[in-house]
Amino acid sequence: MKHKKTYHSMNIEAKDGKNFLVEGPVSKDLLEKCEFDEGLVAFRKPAQQQKALIQVLDLPESRIIVARDGDLIVGYATYLYPDPLERWSEVNLDNLIELGAIEVSQRYRGYQLAKNILKVSMMDEAVEDYIIITTEYYWHWDLRGTGLSIWQYRDIMEKVMKTGGLEWYATDDPEITSHPANCLMARIGKRVKPDAIHEFDRVRFKHKYMI
Repeated sequence: MKHKKTYHSMNIEAKDGKNFLVEGPVSKDLLEKCEFDEGLVAFRKPAQQQKALIQVLDLPESRIIVARDGDLIVGYATYLYPDPLERWSEVNLDNLIELGAIEVSQRYRGYQLAKNILKVSMMDEAVEDYIIITTEYYWHWDLRGTGLSIWQYRDIMEKVMKTGGLEWYATDDPEITSHPANCLMARIGKRVKPDAIHEFDRVRFKHKYMI
């Protein structure tokens, strides 16, 4: 499949006077010229995460959507093929991609940036050709920084994902079923063919008795 990517953007004017630009898929040039906010620490130190995302853009299927305050990137989401070590890569589908990471700086929470990053992600008509998945694990959540309980955080994550059209899907994946707060969410595009949906259903359940 040829990975078509069409740029879209959204300007956000916050009540406190801040202005944000949510845009993407972005180019490597833009990521290189911008600075990553010091609050983007969920996966690596900001400078290291910036370098990692620049490398991600070398992958033909990759998409990165960012939220920025001027030249300061304060949030982002990445889309790419599932990790080869995960079961989702076992199906031979070139139109199954994963929302691998979505992060907003601790200093910029409360501006609805995560929801708007997902909205911009889905503005591209090409998403209707894809099955987009995301796996949510409670051990990745910033429970300490937010002060939320596992279930409060899960509720927020689910609402954010629904903004992008992702819905809860059942699975027997051991990592997801290891805790009831973990979940698989997905968005199946309008032009995805039935055989691809069947393959997705097959990989969701490896034990037929659970279908």
